[in-house]
Amino acid sequence: MNLLDSIDQTNLPKHLAIIMDGNGRWAKQQGFLRAFGHENGTKSVKKTITTCAKLGIEYLTLYAFSTENWNRPKLEVEALMKILINSLKKELVTLQENNIRLNAIGNLDKLPKSAQKELLDVIEKTKNNTRLTLTLALSYGSREELVNAVRIISDKVKNNIISIDTIDDSIINEHLYTQNLPDVDLLIRTSGEHRISNFLLWQIAYAELYFTNVLWPDFKDQDLYEAIISYQKRERRFGKTSEQIK
Repeated sequence: MNLLDSIDQTNLPKHLAIIMDGNGRWAKQQGFLRAFGHENGTKSVKKTITTCAKLGIEYLTLYAFSTENWNRPKLEVEALMKILINSLKKELVTLQENNIRLNAIGNLDKLPKSAQKELLDVIEKTKNNTRLTLTLALSYGSREELVNAVRIISDKVKNNIISIDTIDDSIINEHLYTQNLPDVDLLIRTSGEHRISNFLLWQIAYAELYFTNVLWPDFKDQDLYEAIISYQKRERRFGKTSEQIK
């Protein structure tokens, strides 16, 4: 039985986020360097993006490179940046053909100039696409994002731009990298790890979490379908009782 037939098209997560983990371990299992795993992981990225677009998911956010990843060996970081640039160049056609808009969040100024240029070019060329918003979290860390938001809000209070009494969830949302994105409905992490790893801490407050042992380069459509089916079986109460939401 094709799991796609079991998916309720009326109950899809509006915003899906994925921690794409396991590239390095996958490469090690094959007897190759970690960069080989990252390269193969791009195949899963492409497939997941196009499948989400076909399913009707409106927002997809991928954890591509964290603030902590800068601490990895220099050669691995350089390889990741090269893969990023090449992927952006190569997949522009795929994004356009599938009506997908590219977005990016994080401390993008830390990226190499060549990566920034390619990223901004693809963002500009896809800005009018409407089927799916694909967000790449690059040089991203949620704690850094929150600290940055606090600094900006504090400065605005200091300069009487906003009143301290008006600060609420919406004000904080407006000062996050994700200000134009809805909260996450479903968060998937691959490779068997059960951590959030400093990813969208504010935005996943009421997200459903799904962990799979599948390493990211092995992540296929069927694995995505299983995660969505699991999500659809859950009762999302947002603090209310079962009786209140029925």
